Formats: sequence, structure tokens, C-alpha cells
Amino acid sequence: MADDNNNGIEIEAADENEFASAGRGLGSRQYRPVFAHDSDRAVLEMSSIDPVARASSSASLSDSSNLKIKVASGGKDGLQLNDRDINGSHPESKLELFGFDSLVNILGLKSMASDQQQAPSSPRDGEDAPIHVERPKGNNVKMGTMMGVFVPCLQNILGIIYYIRFSWIVGMAGIGQSLLVVAFCGSCTFLTTISLSAIATNGAMKGGGPYYLIGRALGPEVGVSIGLCFFLGNAVAGALYVLGAVETFLNAIPAAGIFRDTQTLMMVNGTNVMQPVAVTSPNLHDLQVYGVIVTIILCFIVFGGVKIINRVAPAFLVPVVFSLFCIFIGIFLARKDYPTEGITGLSLKSFRDNWGSAYQTTNNAGVPDPNGKIYWDFNALVGLFFPAVTGIMAGSNRSASLKDTQRSIPVGTLAATVSTSVLYLITVLFFGALATRDKLLTDRLLTATVAWPIPAITYLGIILSTLGAALQSLTGAPRLLAAIANDDILPVLNYFKVADGNEPHAATLFTALICIGCVIIGNLDLITPTITMFYLLCYGGVNLSCFLLDLLDAPSWRPRWKFHHWSLSLFGAVICIVIMFLISWAFTVISLALATLIYYYVSIKGKAGDWGDGFKSAYFQLALRSLRSLGASQVHPKNWYPIPLIFCRPWGKLPENVPCHPKLADFANCMKKKGRGMSMFVSILDGDYQECAEDAKVACRALSTYIEYKRCEGVAEIVVAPSMSEGFRGIVQTMGLGNLKPNIVVMRYPEIWRRENLIEIPATFVGIINDCIVANKAVVIVKGLDEWPNEYQRQYGTIDLYWIVRDGGLMLLLSQLLLTKESFESCKIQVFCIAEEDSDAEELKADVKKFLYDLRMQAEVIVISMKSWDPQAEQQQDESVEAFASSQERIGAYLSEMKEKARKEGAPLMADGKQVVVNEQQVEKFLYTTLKLNSTILRYSRMAAVVLVSLPPPPLNHPAYFYMEYMDLLVENVPRLLIVRGYRRDVVTLFT
Repeated sequence: MADDNNNGIEIEAADENEFASAGRGLGSRQYRPVFAHDSDRAVLEMSSIDPVARASSSASLSDSSNLKIKVASGGKDGLQLNDRDINGSHPESKLELFGFDSLVNILGLKSMASDQQQAPSSPRDGEDAPIHVERPKGNNVKMGTMMGVFVPCLQNILGIIYYIRFSWIVGMAGIGQSLLVVAFCGSCTFLTTISLSAIATNGAMKGGGPYYLIGRALGPEVGVSIGLCFFLGNAVAGALYVLGAVETFLNAIPAAGIFRDTQTLMMVNGTNVMQPVAVTSPNLHDLQVYGVIVTIILCFIVFGGVKIINRVAPAFLVPVVFSLFCIFIGIFLARKDYPTEGITGLSLKSFRDNWGSAYQTTNNAGVPDPNGKIYWDFNALVGLFFPAVTGIMAGSNRSASLKDTQRSIPVGTLAATVSTSVLYLITVLFFGALATRDKLLTDRLLTATVAWPIPAITYLGIILSTLGAALQSLTGAPRLLAAIANDDILPVLNYFKVADGNEPHAATLFTALICIGCVIIGNLDLITPTITMFYLLCYGGVNLSCFLLDLLDAPSWRPRWKFHHWSLSLFGAVICIVIMFLISWAFTVISLALATLIYYYVSIKGKAGDWGDGFKSAYFQLALRSLRSLGASQVHPKNWYPIPLIFCRPWGKLPENVPCHPKLADFANCMKKKGRGMSMFVSILDGDYQECAEDAKVACRALSTYIEYKRCEGVAEIVVAPSMSEGFRGIVQTMGLGNLKPNIVVMRYPEIWRRENLIEIPATFVGIINDCIVANKAVVIVKGLDEWPNEYQRQYGTIDLYWIVRDGGLMLLLSQLLLTKESFESCKIQVFCIAEEDSDAEELKADVKKFLYDLRMQAEVIVISMKSWDPQAEQQQDESVEAFASSQERIGAYLSEMKEKARKEGAPLMADGKQVVVNEQQVEKFLYTTLKLNSTILRYSRMAAVVLVSLPPPPLNHPAYFYMEYMDLLVENVPRLLIVRGYRRDVVTLFT
């Protein structure tokens, strides 16, 4: 029912008794129900609506501020859409649709309800499956562009570096190189802002800011590794701002110091004479004590939540803006030696004197000292200044608290970036023309010295500015950590999870501990390079994300922010990397190593998160390009890889919940060299596709899970077909794409055919082999699959090949692939060449040895002569006369039945539904040949680890039953046998 407060719309399912009253509209035109049959009826009732009523209904719908959809299925009763106005009046029209899935697709609920949970499938008969889709409740406190993005970015950018270190940077680098430093760092953040705006406007954005963007673009592993580094950077930046505030406070009120100040003697240029001057700086212990206290106070404010922060933030920002106004007024009013010695006012002479650089050594406090341990150059100043422009992520860090992320993040971040960059560039010119170089290097609070009317206002502005930046860091960092934890990628971060709309108290406490630890270090110049590396990693990740998404240009890449290009993002990423190495290659290596360690930890311990990242799109594009480059031409033998199609449909029963014979998966791995290659696992589900489609999906997921468990690289597919023969015929024609089609069909030998199904299995088995021959697929049939070794069962002995027909070298290649596995690496290969009795055995042996040598294959060659067929002579000598006689007897009985049936029906001989022609002498010859080969295998290869033998093709116009008898004679008493047939092309080559 529609609620008066939120002007909602409710869609409810119709009960069965409502069909009788359906269609009672105001107009005369009606569509009556249409029933296909009782179990699946489709009803569509539409009643004409009065235009006035329709207009009022449309108006009420467009004015609604909140959308609430309730869908409930009533089994077979279908669905009813009740359209009520905001006053709760009776519906004037009905639209009844059968099919839960159809309605869900029309409404778009599957894609819009949630990107974390799949929409349920159709409910079964008699079950109710309600779906409630509402706007996320979240936190009621939502911020706009000004307070949510611009103010946090401005507070972070206009922080400690501007007030305390910027004049010192101008004195050390000079005006020219200071402008270069600002432009270089500013261009990095500006390009990053462009990339950030593009990604942030490409769809809805949840909490986590840059982590959310990078993770969804580059994958969960990269996202978590860079996100955690960025969290550390934010936490450490909070310590930087706290120390800056405390240092300013102690310089403004020296009497507040608990410990004695630190004094450093330095030589300055007096009246043309170098004279020593004592420079006082706050004591390290004072910085530590006051810093810890301030951090704790700020944490209490952060614990108060977004509402308290929104009230406090303007109180921090207004004095900052006022202090900037006072500083610039003081610069214009300053004149020589006023307000103190070294201040020249805006002087062209000072501008020229300060244009060049004056790099030198300083002590830990930054005071010039010939005996100092720190030497400053351009690279070091880039690392020192860069944290001054790293506040561009302050707004996106709190993306979950913004009303409209797609508008606020680009506008607010770009406005803050451009305005502060212009301010920095102008300030460089003013500071360079304002004072002497010695004054710039020694007066760390020059901004307060020149401020009008009194320095106290600027001191207050500096303190509140740095505290505001620290507050923003301590606000954004916990929310970033909570967003990473909520994605449930790393179980170790579960302690920091928070429900929607709640404050991340555990993450805030953890951030405070890190901040306090860095405050205890107490040295700003040691902290800033660490922050710089973490921020640059994040900025580089944002640029790479935009570069990848823009370059791939997937259909889902439709950002509202149009002012972007992949080349700008690539250039921004390159600048980030260059700045990292300019600052310190050692810190760069350490930060990259830390990110790499987190990446591998997430890969090993983390849970899978499929976010549709850009890397998967890149893999897809790469696969398409590779497929096009391969073309449809035949692959050269040098580039040939086995792509086995593993036929999982068993000839027999498997244990429950085991979709494929375990040893078949082990054998599939044996066909790959060092795991390279792809296998296609296929099974057939008998039945009608429309009825068994859902069962096929479940079976496919089970098969995919199983082959992943067996560590087989490959894909799984379930095909629904009326019979196994029809299903396999469709598979062998359509499976694969281009040159990535399977080239070898692997299946188990049906050893149970005689006791399970005397008629169906032989016909299906022979049909599969014939289909493979027609489709030009190689065939490998595994006999004795239950005895096939796994990866831990080491085999000894030989791998024997009975090379009877030319198969393109497939049998030789399979034996070499077996040797690459640990199970068979201790075995040796023996090649048995079957020759006629009157042939030259030694010449054949020499030719085969030369051929194997050219193929780089180690094998022993044995030539065996088989006499021409003579049934009377051989039957007296062969020890398998009993088996031969049994086969003859069974074939004779089967043939008699066929003849008797044909005589009664007055038709030709029929078998397996088709006409056959039986040459009894040829049948006997086939029987003898297979029996003789079986005897030879047992004589020479009884102790072999595995035997490979050529697969004889099914004779034309012979019943499938006869062929199974031939095969049974061939494999009898051989424990482990691979029956191989090539596919009319070479898979090995003599050439490099």
C-alpha cells in the first residue's frame, strides 16, 4: 500500500481469486485471460484508464520522492501490479503478468537492488519469495559539495607545510625552482583529480573513496594493497598535522614548554661579517607530550560522528581563511626591517637575490648547519613539499557520507586543487620578494612574523588549520579502513567492520594508535617522505585505473565527467612514479615492497571478490586479439598444444557429488607440460533443455568447483541433449572457438559394457569414435582408469609405445608429456615397431632411431615381426585360444540372431538401426589381429607403467557389438592402457 509520507508505489502479487475480477476498467476495451494449459497459463488483463485518472496517477508518480517496490510471488497465481494514488484510493487499472523473472527484469531489480547479492531465481510452486527494494537507509547525515569535499580538501591542502615549511622551501630552492616544485607536484595532483573525477562519475560509489575506485578497476588484490598503504598514509599525515600545530603553539607561547628549548648556532651575514646567531626550536619531548594530548582530543571529536565534525569543521576553516587574508595584508604592508630584521618588503632586489637556489646541509630541525647530517636538494624538497598538495582525496575518503558523489567529488576536488595551486604559485613570488634568504631559512614562522596586525591571529589560524587537517585525516582514515573491512576480502580486518550508518569506532581507535606512535617520533621531516610514498602509490593507482578503463573502453565505461583521456591518466601515473624515485629510491623500493607483500597476502589469504575489474576486461581484449591473430589457419607443430576435451560422462556410477572421475582429472593434468594448456571438461545431461536448464547450471557449477579442487586449468560445460550420442555430436562440432577448439577427445574405456548395457553402450561408443574421426579430432581412450596414479604415486619401469600406424607423432608426444610429471619421471620410453616378417627389421630400427634423435626424444627402439595371418597355424600356437574361441562364439550367436531376425522380417541385416554387411572371414581376421597384438603386449609389456597402442578405426558396415569384441580382445589383461588415434596432421616437428 502506498504510504502518504513517502509517496511510494507498491507492487503486489495477485491471488488466484482475483482473476475473476480482473479487467473491470472504466473503458470498454478489455483483454481477457488466455490459458495455454493448466500448469503454465499466461494471463494479460489490461483495462482502459480514464485520461484524467492516468494524468493524476502519472503526476503522483513523478512527484514521489521515495521509491518502494514490494514483489511477492504467489506460486502459479502470477503477479499483479496495483496502482494506487498517494491518497490510497482504489486502483483504476490492473496489469497482471505471469512469470516472476519477467517482472523482475522489467523493473530492473536484478541489477539495481544490490551488486553484492544475486537476485533469487523463480520461486517454486507454493512458495513465497518476497523482494523488498528500497533506497539504502545509511547515515541520515549527508553532506554536499562544499562541506563534504571542498572544505576537507582545502583544510588538508592548506596545512602545516604552507604555514611552517613553505617560506623555508623558497629560501632553500629559490623562486625559480620553487615554482618548478609547485608546478611539478600540482600537475601530479591535477591529473590525478581528472582521473578521479572520471572514475567517480562512472556509476554509484560506496564508502572507501580511492580504495573503492582502485579495487573496482584493478581488482581486489591491488585495491586492498594500495588501500591499506593509503590508510597508513592518512594515519601518519594526522601525526604530521598534529606536530605542526604543537610546534606552532610552542613557538607562539614559549613559556608553555615543559622542557628546555633546543638552541642551534648558525652563521648568518650581518653587516658584511659572518656572525653566529642562536636559533631556538621547541624541545622534542614537548612536541611528544602535547602531540599525544592533542591527538586524544581530536579522536574524541571523531568519535562523535559526522554530525559533530560538520559543526566543528567551519570553526577550523574560518580562522584559516582570515589568517591568509592577514598574511597577504602584512606582505603588502611590510617594509625594510619591519616588523623585524631581514624583512625587506616586496623588493625587486630580494626577488633577484632569491631567484637561484641555495641548497645546503641542516640539522634535524631544518636549521642550516655546516655540520648537519641532512643535505637538501631539489629531489628532497619535492618529497618535503608534496604532502602540501595531498589533500585531494579528503573528500572522496568520505564518499559514503556524500549526497551526490558523482557531482560533489569532481567539482569540489577540482575547485580545491586549482585554488590552492594558484595560491601556492602566488605565495612563492611574494615570499621570494619579501625577505632575505637568511630570514627565509631561519624564520620557520615567517607567515606569522609578517601577518597584520599582530602575529597572534596567524598563530591561531595556523594552529586551527593544522588541527583541521589532522581532524580530516583522522576522519577519513578510519572510514577507509572500515570500507576495506566491509568488503570482507581479508578476514584479519573483520574487527573493523561496521554496519551501514554506524561510526567506525574500532578503526578510529586503531588509527589513533598509529597517529600517536608517529607523534612520539616527533620529527616532521622524517615523517613527510613516508606519507609522500603512500600518497603517490594511491595517486598512481587512480591514474592507472582510469588509464586502463579509458583505454579498454568497455561498454560499462560511461563516465559523466567528459574531460579526460587515457594519455593524461598515463602521464599522471608516470609523474607519480618519477616523483617517488626523485624523492628517494630507497623509500620507493620499501613502499613498493610493502604493497607487494600485502598484494600476495591478499592473494593467498583473501577471499575472492569478483568486481568486474579492468584487468578482466584487459584479459578479455587480449584473448580476442590473440584469437584474431591466430586466425583459422592450422597451428604449426612447433606451436601445437594439446587442448583435451575431457568427456566426463562415466561408463558406470560415480560417488555422490563427484561430477567427474577423479583419475580422469589427474590424467588431464598429465597431458600438459608444466601445467600449461587448457582442458575442457564436458558432460551430457539427458533430457529436454527447457526442463533441465537449471539442473544443467547447477551441474556445471559443481563440475567447475571440482576441477578447480583438482587443480586442473580448464573450463566446464554441461550440455543437455536427448541422448549421449546427440549431445556429443553437438559438442564435437561447436565446442571451442577458432584455433582454441579442442583437438583431443579423452574418455574412459567402457569396461562395464557387457554387464551393464549390451546394446546401447557399444553403439554410443562407436558413434563417438566415428564422430571424432569425421570432426578430425584425435582420440585418447584410457583403460584401467581406476589404477591410474595420482601426483603422489611415483611409477617405475617403462612407458611402452606400440607404434603401428602413423599418427603425426601424437603417441610419441604423449609419452614425453608423461615424463614431465613427477609420477612418471623415473620411467623410460620403449618404442615397439610392428613389422611384417619379411621386412628388414634392422633398417626399420635404424630409421626410427634417427627419427627419434631428430625429435630430441630419448627412447629405446624394439622391432617386432608379426607373421601374416594364418588362422589354422596360429590357433594351435596361441595361448589365448580360449579367449579367441569365446569371442568367436559370441559373435556367431549375435550374427545368427541378426540373420534370423532379417529372415523373419524379410529385410537385410540390420544392427544399431542401420543396414550392415558382414564378411565373416574379415571378422575372424580382425579378431585374430587384435588377439595377436594383445598377446605381444602381454609378452613384452606386462610390467610396464603404462602402455600406449594405436586405436583401430571401427570397420565400416560392421555392428558396434563386433567392434567392442575386437577392443575387448585388445585390452584384455592389460592393467593400464592408452589407446591413441591421431588426426591426420603432425604434432611434432624436426625443426627448431
